Amino acid sequence: MANFKIHERIPSVSEHRFLWESVGWGSINTEMSKGSLNNSLYGIVVTVNGEPVGMGRIVGDNYMFFYIQDVAILPAYQGLGLGKEILKYLLSYIKKRNGIFVGLFASEGKDGFYEKFGFKNHYPHMTGMFSVFEN
Repeated sequence: MANFKIHERIPSVSEHRFLWESVGWGSINTEMSKGSLNNSLYGIVVTVNGEPVGMGRIVGDNYMFFYIQDVAILPAYQGLGLGKEILKYLLSYIKKRNGIFVGLFASEGKDGFYEKFGFKNHYPHMTGMFSVFEN
């Protein structure tokens, strides 16, 4: 990973949008994402030659509840261990704060990746639920 540089910072709005759209999550309202990014607890941006190729961030109350958000790697750089590096940084941040609950939503087919880090589906005793309100 000599060509990769890991930055401990929140992605910029443009980096976030670029990576979000590059992994197929659709388009994003940058005014909305700007506010969300500004309220993030911690973030990682991975660059190659100054260009973003990966990101991840944490949201939550910074005490007991943490949510891993927006872990995204450009398709051309997937499978090279960047996701693992990002998760290591994110989980280290949480562990230093003695976080009790860490949640995330995995993209389709990515469950196995997160299971390697101790995440598991708790169905049928618990389910992950969410709603999206349109503005």
